[in-house]
Amino acid sequence: MEFEPEFIEVVAPGGRPRATAMLVHGILGSGANWRSFARKLVAAHPEWRVVLPDLRNHGRSRGALPPHTVAACAADLARLGRRFDVAPSVCIGHSYGGKVALAWARDHGGDHAREVWALDSPPGTGRGADESSADGVGRVLEALRRVRMPVARREDLVAALDELGLSAAVAQWMTTNLEAAPGGYRWRFDIDAIEAMVDEYLRADLWPVVEAPPVGLRVGLVIAGRGGRYDRAERLRAERARGPRVEVHELPGSGHWVHVDAPGPLAALLGDVLARSLPAD
Repeated sequence: MEFEPEFIEVVAPGGRPRATAMLVHGILGSGANWRSFARKLVAAHPEWRVVLPDLRNHGRSRGALPPHTVAACAADLARLGRRFDVAPSVCIGHSYGGKVALAWARDHGGDHAREVWALDSPPGTGRGADESSADGVGRVLEALRRVRMPVARREDLVAALDELGLSAAVAQWMTTNLEAAPGGYRWRFDIDAIEAMVDEYLRADLWPVVEAPPVGLRVGLVIAGRGGRYDRAERLRAERARGPRVEVHELPGSGHWVHVDAPGPLAALLGDVLARSLPAD
């Protein structure tokens, strides 16, 4: 049986959606991370439903067989999309989810995909600016490997990750990845599967989707202006890709967590995307 990820469907109270967008989280996250943001989007655009998937090996999406690749995640989204009466026409992904969104548009967008947006998610290979970040994914995974499980309390995890040099915000966020276990709490994910996803992500090159978008598709790149994941080379390449069907936007005051650091500007930008992508009656 083919794997289909778990998800949250967000619809405005009393809304009657006639269009579908997917909003895809990053590594070590879950769809729930974006629920508050999605509620604000659909409140302003009640014609839309926003689907928040849990990527394989994240949140409630367990049991997927390898290979754990960006393309496999994109295929998971395609299977999920068939669940809805209106096929997804907009796909927005943050960080790891940005490459998944681009791969979904490339491999499964078909005639229904209209816009795909990658939020602080450099499309190229390698770690880029992530390597120099104190909370870059490499450093986070290294720290997670060093925490002895189970932990008795969530607070113990925060203290352990603090000692290992992670920021308080990231340490607190990682408590959302705990589940009850004998003797306390343990990770709800398989760290080996997560590392496999990250390793392949670093090798995946999605620039061809940006630089030569499929017919009928508009591509958007959002760059965090402060402490994001784009290095200088990726920024320059993004600027060169800008054109009639490729938009590039910088959020000057935002770090990598764009929906936390700049929720207003991001919601305005993506609200415009939804407004122009709504199908005619």
